[in-house]
Amino acid sequence: MLIGEVARRSGVSARMLRHYESLGLVRPSGRTGSGYREYSGEDIRRIFHVESLRSLGLSLREVGRALDDPGFTPSALVGDLVRQTRDRIAAETELLTRLRRIDAAEPAGWEDVLDVVALLQALASKSADARQRAALSSSVDEVPVPVEALVEAVLSETVPNVAGALRWALARSGGGGTALLAEGLGSPVAAVRERAVQALAEMPGEEAAARLRDALTHPDVVVRGCAALALGTRGVVEAVPVLVDMVVAGRNDTDAADALGVLAGDPGLADRIATGLVDRLGRAGTEAPARVRLTQALADIPGAVASRALVELSHDGERAVAVTAVYLLRLRA
Repeated sequence: MLIGEVARRSGVSARMLRHYESLGLVRPSGRTGSGYREYSGEDIRRIFHVESLRSLGLSLREVGRALDDPGFTPSALVGDLVRQTRDRIAAETELLTRLRRIDAAEPAGWEDVLDVVALLQALASKSADARQRAALSSSVDEVPVPVEALVEAVLSETVPNVAGALRWALARSGGGGTALLAEGLGSPVAAVRERAVQALAEMPGEEAAARLRDALTHPDVVVRGCAALALGTRGVVEAVPVLVDMVVAGRNDTDAADALGVLAGDPGLADRIATGLVDRLGRAGTEAPARVRLTQALADIPGAVASRALVELSHDGERAVAVTAVYLLRLRA
């Protein structure tokens, strides 16, 4: 079969076939009387083998080794190709993410594009100071920072000062990162979940509050507690059961008691909160330290229910509970 027919049937151009011949990859087995290249069936099979290996990402040199070296084993080469492909996909994905973020910033000109690129690089810097400066610059609208980049930075930041600056910047960004932070609550990494709920707690608006309400039933106690504290300061009554649990468990119990006191500022909630605390005090299995904390939590709860409970607790069989109740009654008087 002549070179033109081979090119037509194989899809490999005549020019590439000549290149293969010059490299020694595929040499036509014969020549016609006029000197034209003539390919045998075996030659054509080799062409298809070359093309198949090239489709895997092998270089022409590697293709030649694979076909001609009897001692060549494909496992190592294929393993290298897998790693190279993964690295290339990761690099392309990172580039695509960066381009999308630049596009989301809606740059008006190349100067804006360069500013956004510089900001994104600063947010990913190894220097904590550089990351903090980037967060603060985005917060004063010097550069329109993509919300996705801020959320990613918030969820990965480990330095407290920088994390605070990033949360502040995100809160000032208009609330667009709320849904992304909610996704962070589902992370398998506990630290990421904690950063996500902390950022949600500082986000304004009803959407953030709704996400925090959902977090009250989260399986992670840290997430539940942070959500309850944030909602308690916002006057959200659904936080009460979690706040009471925190007092019992001794986990941020002082903050939880303060949040209950804020909620009890609503006259319609004071007796309800006091009743919840008293119920836990009387529940079987509530240990002495927890009963003391529950008694202390009644300090900032106004109303008749809390007052009656303290009177009864002043005669409690556990001396620490009774002493605490007496002290609180004197303060109330």
